[in-house]
Amino acid sequence: MNDVLLVEDEANLRRIITNYLKKNQFHVTEAADGQEALDLFVDGAFNLVILDLMLPKVNGYDVCLTIRRSSKVPIVILTAKDSELDELKGFNCGADEYISKPFSPDILIARIKSLLKRSDMLLSDTITIGNFVLDNRQRIVSIDGKRIVLTPKEFDLIYYLVNNRNIALSREQILDAVWGMDYYGDVRTVDTHIKCIRAKLGDFGQSIHTLRKFGYKLVAEKEPL
Repeated sequence: MNDVLLVEDEANLRRIITNYLKKNQFHVTEAADGQEALDLFVDGAFNLVILDLMLPKVNGYDVCLTIRRSSKVPIVILTAKDSELDELKGFNCGADEYISKPFSPDILIARIKSLLKRSDMLLSDTITIGNFVLDNRQRIVSIDGKRIVLTPKEFDLIYYLVNNRNIALSREQILDAVWGMDYYGDVRTVDTHIKCIRAKLGDFGQSIHTLRKFGYKLVAEKEPL
């Protein structure tokens, strides 16, 4: 059974969509605002996100951007914002599908099934490098089968590094990708997080090389994802 995170602030519409999803053998977790959605996403393992754009607390565009920085999970935007510019902005934020309200529930289910098939998210999104294993769906990192406890931001950072292994990354690139382009903190926060990750990952942590006056590179043999 596929797990869906449904983010919709209108309670009645949320109930209708949930009922359709359940009838089609989906397990549904509901969020009524953007911040709740982000909190649930960090703690859960979802195969799909259905996302409204006009949300309280954190808007749908920002939710989409934040999720996309650390996950390849399919995202379907379901919204009343139906202009071409809105649609382009949604895709630029990382959405895989854009469906305007009002919509046919049967068409929604058909598009969801097609998207899941295309993205192959029925299989775990797992990266293995030697004895290091990163399971993105469950947001778990393990070494020699032992789970490594990471903060959400530490996980986002190591996920970005392993997906760009053997590539030199500037501190600014890392900051934009992991913290977001609207983050105004010091680039030294990258150094602090790298230090913590190295300590937690033991020998594997030493594969994260410091590039003097530039940034970092995770040096590892490229292996199939």
